[in-house]
Amino acid sequence: MPIASRPVRPLLLVVTLAALVSGGCSLSASRGGGDITGSVRNAPLSEQAARSEIDGLAARYRSNPTDSANAMRYARALRATGQAVQAVAVLERVAIRDPRNLPLMGEFGRALADAGRHDQALQVLSRAHRPDQPDWRIINVQGSIYDQMGRPQEAQALYNDALKIAPGEPAILSNLGLSYALSRQLPQAEQALRQAAGHPQADKRVRQNLALVVGLQGRFAEAEQIARKDLPPAEAEQNVAYLRSMVTQQNSWAQIRQSERRGQAQRPGAQAPAAPAAAATPPAPRG
Repeated sequence: MPIASRPVRPLLLVVTLAALVSGGCSLSASRGGGDITGSVRNAPLSEQAARSEIDGLAARYRSNPTDSANAMRYARALRATGQAVQAVAVLERVAIRDPRNLPLMGEFGRALADAGRHDQALQVLSRAHRPDQPDWRIINVQGSIYDQMGRPQEAQALYNDALKIAPGEPAILSNLGLSYALSRQLPQAEQALRQAAGHPQADKRVRQNLALVVGLQGRFAEAEQIARKDLPPAEAEQNVAYLRSMVTQQNSWAQIRQSERRGQAQRPGAQAPAAPAAAATPPAPRG
């Protein structure tokens, strides 16, 4: 059954399940946020709240485009309604006039990340906090951008740097767990997500991501139990059944490939299967 015809699933299950079971490691950002835990936005807006105030914010921006506080709020509303490119345009104009405004630069970098301009986002975010006063929120966003660029080692190094500043912060741990999951390091992913889920400020997305990682390790009953904390029983059961079918399908293809390799090795005159090519060495992590 196509995903589109099923009920809405936990965010990570929709976005990254295919990548996880097939060995991919690229992140797709959800609308309105540069990382999939939602921690990218500072004072995030729901889409409903954003739509209710976006006209007033736009009017104030037109009357006074140099008002940094209003421009940041307006840009958050634009991002929450899927208008990342417009948010970049709003903030770029203000940032030129106020380049030393650290919160403004942070919002500008987040908007650039939402718009897919990752290299420029990293440059701007590097100017959004001071070296002698690092901001874990900015470092966390930088890590999520590296994950979106397919550079998990650099992302994980940044998440660990952020945890030194804010130990136990669930937003960082959640991103770290997802980064491990997309790198197919499922035990490490589970450990980070369990720690994040145990924090009083953790939301349901963290628990659903934990359910996914537990299910990907074949512990479907436990995954369903975790999912039931936030979802109706029928939806939790359907999600886990879908996950089970995907994991089983992946295992079936692996068995077929293994059988084909054995058959090739047993045929007279057949050459032994070539060893898999070594993975490219990832870039060195950045602090």
